[in-house]
Amino acid sequence: MNQDSHTTPVDLMIHARWIIPVVPTNTVLRDCSLVIHNGKIVALSPSADAKRRYAAEREYQLDNHIITPGLVNAHNHAAMSLLRGFADDHPLQTWLGDHIWPAEAQWVTPEFVRDGSELSAAEMIRSGTTTFSDMYFFPEEVAKVALHSGMRCQLSFPVFDFPTAWGQGPDEYIQKGLALHDDYRSHPTVNIAFGPHAPYTVSDEPLQRIATLAAEMQSPIQIHLHETAAEVEDAVAASGERPIERLHRLGLLTPLTQCVHMTQVSAEDTELLKLSGAHVVHCPESNLKLASGFCPVKSLLDHDINVALGTDGAASNNDQDLFGEMRTAALLAKGVSGDAKAVDAHTALRMATLNGAKALGLESEIGSLEVGKQADITAVALNQLEQLPLYHPVSALSYSNISQQVSHVWVNGHTLLEDRRLTTLDENHIRHKIHLWQTRIGA
Repeated sequence: MNQDSHTTPVDLMIHARWIIPVVPTNTVLRDCSLVIHNGKIVALSPSADAKRRYAAEREYQLDNHIITPGLVNAHNHAAMSLLRGFADDHPLQTWLGDHIWPAEAQWVTPEFVRDGSELSAAEMIRSGTTTFSDMYFFPEEVAKVALHSGMRCQLSFPVFDFPTAWGQGPDEYIQKGLALHDDYRSHPTVNIAFGPHAPYTVSDEPLQRIATLAAEMQSPIQIHLHETAAEVEDAVAASGERPIERLHRLGLLTPLTQCVHMTQVSAEDTELLKLSGAHVVHCPESNLKLASGFCPVKSLLDHDINVALGTDGAASNNDQDLFGEMRTAALLAKGVSGDAKAVDAHTALRMATLNGAKALGLESEIGSLEVGKQADITAVALNQLEQLPLYHPVSALSYSNISQQVSHVWVNGHTLLEDRRLTTLDENHIRHKIHLWQTRIGA
């Protein structure tokens, strides 16, 4: 640390060729620095000015890198990384009913969730994700993994009408979830949300109870919604209501609600989303793989509806690469809308950062590189042949295959990845545990 009477001591400085702060919109800064102290961004300025004004305990000179906000994976089932490739090439209901649910009934335990979530955390960190939202059994185990890895998370505890490995019915799921909420009340990096699985797996009474509790506690709700045409058609045939209309009637559609998938969206659905202030979490690659349909992202954005990105679980994706989701989302939106300007490179990055933070209720803390926000940061090295020539840095992030170029990741100013090396997780230990699971499940 170089310090004299004219410099201010700080914890960390990151000097980079390019910084994309997301706010202001469509901004790319060249040869600038982020200054971090006590886990927060205290300055963003030209590198020469930062080096003159501050003296840092740790300093990074990233001359061939793009710095972005840490990516926000707004929907995942982290432990399902242990089922990556287990049941490929089936439509959703066959995939769930004939393959995934039976496998989960046989294998899901706290150990399964802990080990699978650790694999997922390692993969997310190595591909630039700093915050994830998870919906799975034994969320208390996912919380432990998140704390150990240093990642920020939202844990949407699952609620079903029927028994699973984590409980016998809605009352037990909600009771356990509320206890988890108490355990992590006001925690700086772990937030607890309600996770009713889907309209077709949760009946009216527990949905109404969740709506009431969420409003009282100001806690988010994440739910799979309008994932397939069959889901919507079956609901209309049974009750005369589209699932989103039912949620609205039950009081579950509010600014706290995160609607995952939304591949089937009518004009009336769009109006309900806009009026309610609910968010949409788009999982393009999972939806494509399961042939579930296409979320009309351009139309939703045109109606000022917040659209975030998620990977979904690795069992239906088969990766946790949010940069890949950015590329797929941008290309898919263009193809679906017939408009090459739909979801441009800057918009794709915003969906993966600030829009995700907003959906999770964290936009005042993360999602953009602004003074006063938490130092959740991703660095991407763009010096390989495959990235050259580099005319537009944001285009490279959104349209190139660059997740393996992620070199550094910080959360709250703490290093989780340095020169592609995990600093909080033991890669060899994870490999050993996953090999044991592969042998066990594969047999």
